[in-house]
Amino acid sequence: MNNNRKRRINQVDKDTLIVGIDIAKNKHAARAQDFRGIEYGRVRYFANREYDFEKIKRWILNLAKKASKKDIIVGLEPTGHYWLPLFKYFTASGFKVVTVNPYHVKKSKELDDNNPTKCDKKDALVIAQLVKDGRYSNPNLPEGKYAELRVAINHRERLMKDLNGIQNRVIRWLDIYFPEFNNVFKDWEGKAALSTLKNLPLPEEINQKKVKEIVNIWREDGIKRGIGKKRAKKLKRCAQSSIGLQTGKEMAELEIKNLLKQYEQLSKQLENLEEKIEKILKEIPGAKEMLSIPGVGLMTVAGFLSECGNLDDYNHPKQIIKLAGLNLMEHSSGKHKGETKITKRGRPQLRSLLYRVSMPLVRHNDEFSQIHEYYKNRLQNPLEKKQSLIVICCKLIKILYTLGTREIEYDGKKMLDDIKRPKEYKKAV
Repeated sequence: MNNNRKRRINQVDKDTLIVGIDIAKNKHAARAQDFRGIEYGRVRYFANREYDFEKIKRWILNLAKKASKKDIIVGLEPTGHYWLPLFKYFTASGFKVVTVNPYHVKKSKELDDNNPTKCDKKDALVIAQLVKDGRYSNPNLPEGKYAELRVAINHRERLMKDLNGIQNRVIRWLDIYFPEFNNVFKDWEGKAALSTLKNLPLPEEINQKKVKEIVNIWREDGIKRGIGKKRAKKLKRCAQSSIGLQTGKEMAELEIKNLLKQYEQLSKQLENLEEKIEKILKEIPGAKEMLSIPGVGLMTVAGFLSECGNLDDYNHPKQIIKLAGLNLMEHSSGKHKGETKITKRGRPQLRSLLYRVSMPLVRHNDEFSQIHEYYKNRLQNPLEKKQSLIVICCKLIKILYTLGTREIEYDGKKMLDDIKRPKEYKKAV
């Protein structure tokens, strides 16, 4: 048993009332017990509104008074985002609120009755039992600038997803109605390409215009570079020999214009949001130093801090590695030695962010590139490319944590010197 769990168990004694609450979208279930598992009262259901929150609060306080309990600890199963209002209300009411891993609830629901039945009433009691056994965690919700950053990054992810959807739909439209368009413009998101799609989206409309008229349309949109008669002639040749569909042209033109309007709106929203994110990041201590790592951009640091929150809340970077689900696990028994893998627990967005940035990092950062080559080519226990990238992710967490907490600039030479590599490595490379 580790020291953290010992401390959690010691927080629950004979004077503590334990309340387990199973969270749902509209109706929650609550049950209460003492440190020995003896239940007080019966299951209570309450809706996700302030009036019911007040009722369940009075119920808890009355139970504590009748049972002569001085302390109250409330355990929640953090289901989706539905638990956040209740957490906020109970915290403001002075209750100690903790969270229980939904995976633990699922795995331990058969311990008392040897029955796989699942229901809100049963889960509430299982949550209370887990709190009693010290199998809970203290939620670390971001506050202040970190809370603003998390909301902003989540909003950016949704905007990016919507924007990617629009981009794919535009590509699909071009493949149907004007497949030759990409022979004229390398990228449909370029200024001249967008101007053409807005004013002359269909090949038939291009054929009706003279070369000079097409050039004038581009110039009226303020485009001065990369256009001219040569480009306009090529566009007309492609339009004349286009194999695109010629049916439903009126609605097809309406569709592409609506898509382009949505694209412009989302692009503008994304641009404004990223400006606000940059402004927030400038106010966070250590963020500037974290950006000093070659290959690490502003959105990477913003995403990292939005997932982790204040780095001063962590005693060691290993806690962040575990939060990202990058800590190792193995399945071994007797003489059988199982494969070692990462747990993939914790925050998947943080793990995904780190893995995505590790690939360009080993290409554009000399120090990380050397580390990557070392892990792949060392004589003893060489790693696969993906395994090496996971190690890079963990190394990046440690560096970001150090730069952010100590507010010091990145030093690639010092980082390499801190890594112990055997002399045999030189032979391997």
